[in-house]
Amino acid sequence: MGGCKRGFRVMRVTVKVGTSTLAYPTGRLNIRHVEELVKVLSDLKNAGNEVVLVSSGAIGMGVGKLPLKERPSDMPTKQAAAAVGQCELMYTYDRLFTEYNHVVAQILLTGADFDHEDRRKNLENTLFRLIELGAIPIINENDTIATEEISVGDNDTLGAIVAKCVRSDLLVILSDIDGLYTADPRQDKNARFISIVEEITPQIEALAGGSGTSLGTGGMATKLHAAHIATEAGFDMVIANGARPEILYDIVDGKRVGTRFIREGKR
Repeated sequence: MGGCKRGFRVMRVTVKVGTSTLAYPTGRLNIRHVEELVKVLSDLKNAGNEVVLVSSGAIGMGVGKLPLKERPSDMPTKQAAAAVGQCELMYTYDRLFTEYNHVVAQILLTGADFDHEDRRKNLENTLFRLIELGAIPIINENDTIATEEISVGDNDTLGAIVAKCVRSDLLVILSDIDGLYTADPRQDKNARFISIVEEITPQIEALAGGSGTSLGTGGMATKLHAAHIATEAGFDMVIANGARPEILYDIVDGKRVGTRFIREGKR
């Protein structure tokens, strides 16, 4: 397993983790993945980095705990699943991060928290203070009440907006794919991997497909939207496979892992 080594650059990192990384298709927690993720994030923080985690998974975990066979399509059941799943999600994070002597803080957001200047400023003040106090903010959409956010299901964009709010040096989106390809590699064996994107052109945008999993709601289109926000705000974004959380070491170290979108001004 990787580790923090001499020459390691200290930075503020926002990591967005998708439902496919946190849970099995059944909706039940993928214990191995979550434990590894928490261990690596804790180690990165021990090295002096500041970590913000944007976590999907509330609805998916709620599906696993409730007597539901699949992700619900009606809004009341989605909200009920989110209410149940968010409890398990934060309980799990709190328990695991505590083992590494790190404190976590839950923040649930809606679009209005960013749209209104006063609320956005209050959010930024809270986030910066939590970071100063050494806590790890864990952020999710407030799926229990924010119906428009559930419909969009776009925690990729949320991750980019949060990273912009806290002035991150880097945004990492962990998903169930290695990064951006010229076609869907699950359907096209000739699909080529793209390791660096220096500019998000119409041709790059045309590569985006739909949602990847039954429990998750994000797809490549939402990740490219997040990349727009990140690169225009002045920091890189990386899409990588969350099946091996230890790749975060290499990503933070600037190595070629996943697809890296280069920030404006660095190109």
